[in-house]
Amino acid sequence: MNLFVPGRICLFGEHSDWAGGYRRANPAIEKGYTLITGTDQGIYAEVEAHPDSLHLMATDNEGTQLGLYQIPMQPQTLLAEAQKGGFWSYIAGTAYVVLERHAVGGLVINNYKTTLPIKKGLSSSAAICVLTARAFNLIYDLNLTVRDEMELAYLGEITTPSRCGRMDQGCAFGRRPIMMTFDGDEMEVKELPIEGIFHLVVVDLQAEKDTQRILADLNTAFPEANDPVARGVQELLGPINRRIVTEARLALEQGDAQRLGALMSEAQSHFDRLAAPASPKELASRMLHKVLAHPPLQQHIWGGKGVGSQGDGSVQLLARSGADQRAVVRILERDFQMPSVTMAIAGASPIRKVLIPAAGFGTRMFPASKALRKELFPIIDQDGIAKPAILLLVEEALSAGVEEVIIIVQPEDRADFENFFHTPISPAHYIKLPAHLQGYADHLAEIGQRVQFAVQERQEGFGHAVYCARELLGDSPFMLLLGDHLYQTSSPRSCARQLVQAYRQHETSLVGLQKASEDQLAHRGVVTGTWIDDGRLLSITRFMEKPGTGEARVHARVEGLPEGEYLVLSGQYIIHPKVFDYLEANIAENRRERGEIQLTTALEQLRASEGFYGLVVDGETFDIGQPHLYLRTLRVFGSR
Repeated sequence: MNLFVPGRICLFGEHSDWAGGYRRANPAIEKGYTLITGTDQGIYAEVEAHPDSLHLMATDNEGTQLGLYQIPMQPQTLLAEAQKGGFWSYIAGTAYVVLERHAVGGLVINNYKTTLPIKKGLSSSAAICVLTARAFNLIYDLNLTVRDEMELAYLGEITTPSRCGRMDQGCAFGRRPIMMTFDGDEMEVKELPIEGIFHLVVVDLQAEKDTQRILADLNTAFPEANDPVARGVQELLGPINRRIVTEARLALEQGDAQRLGALMSEAQSHFDRLAAPASPKELASRMLHKVLAHPPLQQHIWGGKGVGSQGDGSVQLLARSGADQRAVVRILERDFQMPSVTMAIAGASPIRKVLIPAAGFGTRMFPASKALRKELFPIIDQDGIAKPAILLLVEEALSAGVEEVIIIVQPEDRADFENFFHTPISPAHYIKLPAHLQGYADHLAEIGQRVQFAVQERQEGFGHAVYCARELLGDSPFMLLLGDHLYQTSSPRSCARQLVQAYRQHETSLVGLQKASEDQLAHRGVVTGTWIDDGRLLSITRFMEKPGTGEARVHARVEGLPEGEYLVLSGQYIIHPKVFDYLEANIAENRRERGEIQLTTALEQLRASEGFYGLVVDGETFDIGQPHLYLRTLRVFGSR
């Protein structure tokens, strides 16, 4: 089987995990509180059972093969290997802990790809320990929970020379933002319901720090604080940390990026005042403060702070937007020649998969569509980067917290789409790109890992295209985005995220709506219904596909809208999987409208049996399926 484990970044609360552990000896010490989230980068591996040994293969994040390593599954041999330190020690240490507690054989672990930066405060060592524990759990059916895997990974890592805290293994929870509370030997984990999206840049300061020295110096303040410096450290990791983490959690839940950035800067200020005196040589952090104070960055960030044990290792900057995030990357490369990793933090979505049909003929865009699929037509985004339309749709979906993107294509077009999403550009091409586009090339490679394809062998309509992805979508609600529509939000939340949040609240199939005049109805799906939330959420009572003006005036009026104004489909849906039962029946019965298997027919059937809501989206839809509309999109889309 294939496994992926991300790294993790501590947003707030470094050191409080081990500090809270001292409550075993001194109950007056405050509990430890941390906020962490998984990264988009991580460790990929293929794993399978082996009768009696660990067979290990790895490729580092430079693409270099680290060779084949083999070690027998014998406790003392594994423990000795773990205590040597080095890359293989983490796997050996975790295998040792698992073997001591469970009846297991060996494993073959092929760590075929690593996108997670090593030794940059993102817990790469914890990620490989978690991956090893999870591999044993799944291969040998140990029925362990995520907490159990996390505990095995922690115990495995501390058999090595690494002196991690329990917080590091929070990467076991994946990309989900979580809050962890540490009370002696007890630990509590809560997933956070985050509003909005937060854009982080994690910067490698390319300096030096001695993590073990920092930890040793700070630990002298516990369990008893016998001097002013020690009392300052306990105050920092105790009541100050509790207040800041509590306020940061609220900012995350409310989508307040500006407040979150201010708290990062405040946390760094307290750390400099109270922790640095305990380890002055290691925590002077000259490069860290130089980056945080760099004037060209200030207009693009809300704030920032050190990462991990602090010192001159890495720094996290909270950008004001996705465009600002890319500007930060450019400035760091230009002014400091510092590499960085970008992250987008969002709450867990109830919708894991999105479907984007891109298998139509593009008849109205002929002959351009003969040379290039209309979904690959170029659009200039607000950040000034030229992107194919399909990429803008994928980014829209990912902004809503969706994990996997499925694109429906014609057989002859699959290679074009796969080449774009799955084939990296050549090194010769990469080095000619400016720094910000090199960063975007890396970002595109990460996006491509979430994209797969379904093929529509015969073009028999929109409903038929959706049905072709049934197996990949499974038995869960999914998002659907039309391949020739683009979206711009008028709020801090993307249009797709607005739909996801409404679905989270009502758990009923949902479609995005916009207001339109009569002259726009000939090319749009139209709905009518009754308001649940006036002017915002509609309980749909009827779907109509491209009605004539007379039909619309009789059957599509919605209370409260002016004469001649209607609600039309924006091209974004969240659909219950029961729609596939109706599509299957319609295909079997050859039930067609205008010669094709229509999705609208199945949606009307789903509405009648399960209910269907419409959300008036705070944003605008742009159509690229007709020449004059594509021209308008080019004029308007990137200028807003």
